Parts: sequence; structure tokens; C-alpha cells
Amino acid sequence: MPTVDTFKIPREQHCISRKDIDENALKVLYRLHNAGFRALLVGGGVRDLLLGLKPKDFDITTNATPEEVKALFRNCRLIGRRFRLAHILFGREVIEVATFRGHHDQDNAQDKQKVHQSQAGMLLRDNVYGSLEEDSERRDFTVNALYYDIADFAIYDFCNGMADLKERRLTLIGDPEVRYREDPVRMLRAVRFSAKLGLTISDECAEPIRRLAPLLQDIPAARHFDEVIKLLLSGQGLATYRLLKEYKLLQMLFPILFKDGEDDKATKLIEQALIDTDQRIAQGKRLTPAYIYAIMLWYPLEQRAQEMSFESGMEFHDAFLLAMNEVLSIQVRTIAIPKRFTAAIRDIWILQLRLPRFGGKRAQRVYHHIKFRAAFDFLSLRAKVEQSKELAELTAWWQEYQTNNKLPEHNYTRNASRATEFKPADKKPADKKPYKKRKYAHKKRKKTEAQSVD
Repeated sequence: MPTVDTFKIPREQHCISRKDIDENALKVLYRLHNAGFRALLVGGGVRDLLLGLKPKDFDITTNATPEEVKALFRNCRLIGRRFRLAHILFGREVIEVATFRGHHDQDNAQDKQKVHQSQAGMLLRDNVYGSLEEDSERRDFTVNALYYDIADFAIYDFCNGMADLKERRLTLIGDPEVRYREDPVRMLRAVRFSAKLGLTISDECAEPIRRLAPLLQDIPAARHFDEVIKLLLSGQGLATYRLLKEYKLLQMLFPILFKDGEDDKATKLIEQALIDTDQRIAQGKRLTPAYIYAIMLWYPLEQRAQEMSFESGMEFHDAFLLAMNEVLSIQVRTIAIPKRFTAAIRDIWILQLRLPRFGGKRAQRVYHHIKFRAAFDFLSLRAKVEQSKELAELTAWWQEYQTNNKLPEHNYTRNASRATEFKPADKKPADKKPYKKRKYAHKKRKKTEAQSVD
């Protein structure tokens, strides 16, 4: 039987150096190690370092329980019901620490209490702890099951992840259908890693995806929001979007887009928006998820507004406002878009109706709107995709207006949507008399004994 050392790759045989690892991650690794626990870097951090990329985050795994981790770090909080995790906070940065996961035995009474699966095979709760080898088998993809040990700076590869990285191949650990049923989000992760890292999804992993895509409907809508942000706003949005369509996953996330079949005009608009978004991310520019959602849902909104206007005879503007509520209410059932983003989506949409009306002082009011930039970008994108002469002329007019007027700087803090008002200094003017408490002519009458008895 092979020992752990069989899967060990010494420091001199790999390229990972401590200078490339986040300082706070090293602090956590060393404190766990010095306390007598095993501490290893795992997952995307190791994978990206081996590929020569800069990791976004560093996850750590250990044989310490979440409670033992919390006892070592004052800046630690325990989260998760499905998987119990320790989050160690360094300002805005979060280092995630997970305990080695083990295999569960359905016949074991203790394991039954810690593990709960749905009828479809999805894991709803799983807090069985195990060894390092067992933990590697519980990981999703082989390239994510690579461990960097802070004790001797070696890498442990139990699932041939190094070979898959070398061949640019994405392979699931275990039976793909069983693993997808345990957690259907793994299908989205397969697409994301394939687009982000340029890996080819292996045939045995790709085959079940189209069949099992409907399982995504059982995933909480809040979890979908986080996954879609990673999918479309990671710098490879266009490639990811096309893979999602190819594997029938986009239809599960945005069913309203495919209600009456695929719309070529909507596809062109979305793809061009994702091209622009990928360029902005490459240039380090800021962006908001509201812009992408506004584009994804624009043509379903426009079509529904026209239908409501025709059926009821109401003005298009009124039908448009009603259609906005309907489209967003349908979409949030699948992806729980937070209110701060749905409010911004509404602003971008409504400005599409206000931009053509620039007579009098209207242009100035629209120009000073906090979402004007996003709405103007949206307008110019529509003009490019639809090749509309009217929209092109409107875009040119607003472009010239911006050239001749300086757009005010908005405060993009978390309270940017709230109106801020100037407050003068606390110093009182010298000529102003101090405030005196008002004296009333008649004092309050005291209750007589008879009244108090009543």
C-alpha cells in the first residue's frame, strides 16, 4: 500500500516559492504549524501558482477542527451550515481554513447526524472529518487537489493533478455523475475553470453536464448570484458565456432569455457587452454587475413591454415600468440579485427612455444622474449592435454634450445612492444670541387627589 511520501513532490521539483504566497496566508499557516497542527495551502492558490498566475485568494486546510482554529485566532469567525469553515479576517481580506474532510458511512449513526443528502443525491450537510488523503478524494477536480505543506515546502499530489495541469486537462475526482449530483454547481465550476485557465474538459466530465443541467434549479438563488459574478466578471466572460450555452447551463440561469427561443439580436448585444467588459477588466477599470444584468435582460424587457402595451392599450412608458417589475421578479427566482443592483438596473433601463428626450433642462438633469455613464455606454452599445441610424445620431449628440460639459465626480461609496447635504461648521456666529428655553405662561396643572383616585 503506497504511503503519503509516495505522492510527495519535494521543493526542488516544483516552482512554488513562499515569496509568491500572500503574507496573511503565511501567518495563518505558520501559527497552525507552530501550534502542532498540519497546515497546507490547497486549491486554486496552489494551482494558479504552478501555472504562473497570481491567485485571487489562498485557501488553507488543516487537521485542526474549526473550534480549535477559532481558539488560535481572535480575528476568526465560524461560518457555514453545509460545510463548517473558519474565516480569518485581516481587514477586508479573508483567509478560509477548512478541516480535512473524510468519507462518511451511512451505516454509522454519528456520520448520519453529520451528513444529510437530498433525494437527488445533493449534499445538504457534510461535516465528517478525516485525513489528508481522504480530503484529497473529497475535492472536486484533480487540479484543485494539490497541497503545499508549510512544514517542508513540498507538494502532495494524490490525484494526478500535476499531470492534468501539464496536459491542460480538467478532470473530476470520482464518478462525474455522482459528483455533479452531490453539488450541481460543480458543472458551473467546470465551465469557469475551462474558460479561465484554458483547460479542456475531459470527455467523461463533459458528457453528463447537459443531462444534469436541470439540477441547477435546486440550488439556492443566492448562491447562483455569487457564481454568475465569477463566471461573467472574471475577465473571460465571452468564452464562459459561450461554454454555458454549449452545455445548456445558461438556460437554467437565465430562463427568460430562452422563453421564445434564442434571440440573435440579444446574443449579439450580450457578446459585445462581454467583449467590452473583458477589456475593462484587463485594463483594471471598475464595473458593476448591474450593467451586465441590464444588458442580459434588455430584450426580454422590451418585448414584454410591447406586449403589455398592445394587449392593454396603455402608454408604452407605463407598460415599460410594469414590465420591469415582471422581468426582474422572474429573474430573481433563479438568481437572487441584491436590491442595490436591481435599483441600478432599473436606473439604467429608465434612462434609455429619458436619453432621447433632451429638450430644455432635461439633458442637464439626465447628465447629472449617477448612472448616466452606464446608461450612455448601454445606449452606444445598442446603436452599434442594432445598427440604428436614430440611436447612432442620439449617441453622437450625447457624446458632443459630454465633450462640452464636464461630468461631475460622483461619490461611489456604499451610501452613494443617498442624497448628501452640506452641513456648516459647529461654530456659532458671534452676533447670534444663545438659544433660550421657551417659557410657557401657564404651568401644568397638578392632578387633584380626587382626579388621581379616578
